[in-house]
Amino acid sequence: MQKICFIVVLVFLHACQKKEPPSLLSQALVLAAENRYELEKVLSFYSQDPGDSLKYRAACFLIENMGHHYYYDGEQLEQYQNYYKALHNHKNKSADPVAILDSISMLYGPFSLKNLTPKYDLKELDSAYICNNIEWSFKVWEEQPWGKNISFEDFCEYILPYRIGDEKPTAWKQAFYEKYNHYLVPLSDSTYSGRDDPVVAAKLLMGSIANPDSVYFTMTAPAGYPHVGAQTALYQSGSCRDLTDFAIYACRALGIPSHIDFMIARGDNNADHFWISYTDKSGELHVQDFPGSFRIARQDGLRFDPKAKVYRYTFSVDHHTRNAIMSLDSSAPSFFERPLFKDVTIYSSGYYIQELKIPSSQIYRASTKGKIAYLCLSRQMDWIPVAWASFDINNLSFKNVQKGSVMRVATWENNRLVFQTDPFSMHYLSNEITFFPRTGSLQDVVLYAKFKLDEENIYRDRMLGGVIEASDYPDFRKKDTLYVVNEVPKRLNTSVPVNSVKPYKYLRYYGADGTHCNLSELAFYENVKDTAAVKGKVIGTPGDWQGYGTHEYTNVFDGKTWTSFDYKNGSGGWAGLELEKPVKVGRIVYTPRNRDNYIRPGDTFELFYCDSEWKSLGTIKDENADSLLFKNVPQGALLYLRNHTRGVQERAFVYEGGEQKWK
Repeated sequence: MQKICFIVVLVFLHACQKKEPPSLLSQALVLAAENRYELEKVLSFYSQDPGDSLKYRAACFLIENMGHHYYYDGEQLEQYQNYYKALHNHKNKSADPVAILDSISMLYGPFSLKNLTPKYDLKELDSAYICNNIEWSFKVWEEQPWGKNISFEDFCEYILPYRIGDEKPTAWKQAFYEKYNHYLVPLSDSTYSGRDDPVVAAKLLMGSIANPDSVYFTMTAPAGYPHVGAQTALYQSGSCRDLTDFAIYACRALGIPSHIDFMIARGDNNADHFWISYTDKSGELHVQDFPGSFRIARQDGLRFDPKAKVYRYTFSVDHHTRNAIMSLDSSAPSFFERPLFKDVTIYSSGYYIQELKIPSSQIYRASTKGKIAYLCLSRQMDWIPVAWASFDINNLSFKNVQKGSVMRVATWENNRLVFQTDPFSMHYLSNEITFFPRTGSLQDVVLYAKFKLDEENIYRDRMLGGVIEASDYPDFRKKDTLYVVNEVPKRLNTSVPVNSVKPYKYLRYYGADGTHCNLSELAFYENVKDTAAVKGKVIGTPGDWQGYGTHEYTNVFDGKTWTSFDYKNGSGGWAGLELEKPVKVGRIVYTPRNRDNYIRPGDTFELFYCDSEWKSLGTIKDENADSLLFKNVPQGALLYLRNHTRGVQERAFVYEGGEQKWK
C-alpha cells in the first residue's frame, strides 16, 4: 500500500513538472501542512486520464493561488447576517438600515473581526469540495453555447473560482444553477440571435432576475464585515458590493464569465464603489450596476466620475506586482501586499493620463526610508493608497491615472503613511497640476456646510418658484403673495424680510409644480428682529411620496431642519399654519429639504488644514448661527470641517472666491 501511494505521488510530481512551473505549486503544498494530502488527492485524481488535462491545469491554478485566500468563522458572523435578512424582509415596507444595524449591534455586540477566527483555504478545503467545484465549473463552461468563445485563462479567473472574496466557502454553484438556469432556456434554440455571446446571456439572465422591487440597496453596512457569501447574497440586499456579489454568483454558476470592477476610493466622495463588467465575444466591455441596465463601458458616464484608479478582482495573485513591491520594501499597505487584482483604469476611465509625473520640486526633501511611493486619495481625514511606483525623487511617476481627484504621495514606513508631497489635483483638460500648500497668506473664511451639497441640488432646485402665501380663508381661495423663491438656497436657513400690508390668519408655502413641495422648515416672524416665531395649528396637504408617513407636511413646523415634506404628488402640495389671531408678517425663514450636511446651530465644529498631518484651526459652537467664521486660515490650503456633535459625512475642500470648493 505504501508503495502504491509513493508511485501516485511520483506520478503527480512528474505531471506537475511537465504541465506547470513547480515552484508555485510546491510552495502551496508545503504551506498546506496537514491538508497537503487533500490537495494531492485532487491533483492525483485529475492526472490519471489524459482527457482531464484541462481539469488538471485548473486544479493547479486553484491550488497555486489558494495560499492568498482566507475567510472568517465565528458566531458573530452568522448573527450579523440577520441584518441582510431584515433588509430583505423590509424591502417593500418602511425600513431604517441604521436602526436595524443598531438593534443587531445591541443584541450581539459591535461587530469586530477580532471576534472571528481567520481560516486559510490551503489548510481547510478538502478534495471533495475542490473537485465538486471543478466539475460544476467545467460542466457549465462546456454546455453553454457561448463557452466556445471563453478562453481557458478567462475561465480560470472568472468562472472557475469557488469564492469571490473573503466569504466562508460553500458549495453554491449547483444551487444557483438549479435556481436560475431555466432563464437561459431560450438560448438552447439554435436560431436565437447572439446565443454564442456571453453578454447576450448575461443580459437575458440579469433581465430575468434583476427586479428593482426585490432589491434593497443601502450604503449602511457593518463596518469591516467580510463578503456576505452566496446564501446571504440571495437576499439581494445591502451595499453595491453585496449586490455585485449576487450577480457574480449567478453568472459564474451558469458559465457566464463576469468581473468585479471597483474603485478603492472615489475622488469626490467618501466611498468605494463596485460594479459588474462583462466582455462580449468581440472584446467589447460592458458594465452594470446591479440591478441596473447594461452599458458599453467606453460610453458609460461612470468613466468620468473621479476615481484615479480602477481595478478588477482576480483569483490569481499578480506575482509581478507582489514581487516588485516586496523586493523594495519589507511591508506594504494591505491592498498591495496581496494584489489579487489587475489594473483596468484605461478601460473604465475618461480623462486619464498615461503617466502622471510628480515635479521633483514638490517632493519633500526630508530623508525617507520608503522605497515605494503610493498615490493616495482623500477619504474624510484619511488618505487611501490607490497606486504605487518606485520612489525616485528626480523621476517619480504613476501609470494610467484618471485626472480630477485630490491626490497626495506618501511612503509606507512602520505600518503608516509618511507623506512626501502636499495634496494636489490635475485639471481634466489642461493637465495642469495644482498643489494645495500648507502655508500661505492668511484669510478669513465663512462656512455653510461640512459636506458637498451637489447631491442635494435636486432639493434646493425644487424650491425655485415656491410661493409663500397669506390668506383670510383656510382654503386660500383668496390669497396674497408674501414671497417667491427666485434663488437657490445657499445655506440651511434663508431669512428674508417681508412687509405684509395687513394681518393674516392663514400662512403657507405652496410648492412649485413638479417639486413635491419639498421643504424642511418654515417660520414666520412678526418683526424683522424677533427671535420667536409665531405659532399656530399646522395645516396642509396630507400624504407623502414614500407612503410611510415619514415625510408629511407636519415636518415643516416640527423645528427639525433634518426632517422634510415630500408630497405624494408632484404638484398641489402645501404646508402652513392656522394662527389663533391674524398677524402681520415681517420676516420669513425657510430651509430646503436636505441631508443634514449644512451647519446646524448648536453643534460643535472644528476646522483643520492639511499639513504633514491635519492640524486644527480651532473649534466653534454657536447656538443660533447656520454659518461659521474662522480667522487666520492659510490661503490655498486643503481644509476639512469636522462636526463633533453628529453626522458622518464630511469632505475636504478649498476656499476660493468666498466659497467652499469640494474636493
